[in-house]
Amino acid sequence: MDRHSTADDVLAGHDLAGHYALVTGGTAGIGAATAAALAAVGADVLVTGRDRTKGEAAAARMSGKGKVAFAALDLEDLDSIAALAVPRPVSVLILNAGVLTPGLTRTRLGFETHFGVNHLGHFALARRVRLIDARVIVLSSRAHRRADVDLDDPNWRRRPYDHWHAYGQSKTANALFALEFDRRTEHTATAVLPGMVFTSIVRDFSQAQLRAEGWIDDNGDPRRDAGWKTVRQAAASTVWAAVTPGLGGRVVEDCAPTEPWPSGHDLPAGHHLAYASDPERAEALWELSERLVR
Repeated sequence: MDRHSTADDVLAGHDLAGHYALVTGGTAGIGAATAAALAAVGADVLVTGRDRTKGEAAAARMSGKGKVAFAALDLEDLDSIAALAVPRPVSVLILNAGVLTPGLTRTRLGFETHFGVNHLGHFALARRVRLIDARVIVLSSRAHRRADVDLDDPNWRRRPYDHWHAYGQSKTANALFALEFDRRTEHTATAVLPGMVFTSIVRDFSQAQLRAEGWIDDNGDPRRDAGWKTVRQAAASTVWAAVTPGLGGRVVEDCAPTEPWPSGHDLPAGHHLAYASDPERAEALWELSERLVR
């Protein structure tokens, strides 16, 4: 398997009948491709999202050998997380949902939105869901290279705001959370760098901003030379982590474990920045997160 493999390629020959998976943000993009691939090989899947009409229609389209159902969930809202009804113990938990916004916004509880949704919402959810001998996959990103977690000011109360640093901090938090969840529980947790894929996560960016980032050409189409994957390719590492043993606490990219890299924005393929797998920072982030969402 490599960066061109799809989720269906990875799962060919697997039978996940009897498994129950929960995929956050599973109604579109990478999450939908992940859920559909799992259902195709027999897993029953619960996908979550904020829009019930859209979510129920998406779930109906995805059912295969396994059944796909939808449940409403708002990761900004701790009450919504607490109220989520999951009818069976989960053996595959995929924390896939995410936001990317071009300006400073805050959740209802005052958390900076990237940190609050991408990390704290998933942190709260993962500790509430009933798990059974589970694989927990947390979607990070190569954007983690943009920022470590500022444990003193994670919600940008005192420092100048930068949306890319904020998003990068949340993706570093995702990797650290997987590391510490794996250490603290009997379950296997893995962080995934899915690769660049053009999905609705960039819906809040203008065409001018997307061009400035080098993501689209003058016609508004994704640039072929930017390294974009399809959603099925981006979902491959997620399902690979779900069916491959021995990945506890690792960071995965292109269906392979990555190795730590000391520093720098020019992160080579097959590597993650070392701070994203620092056990001391992972423990400190866990303790901070417990205080914030208690």
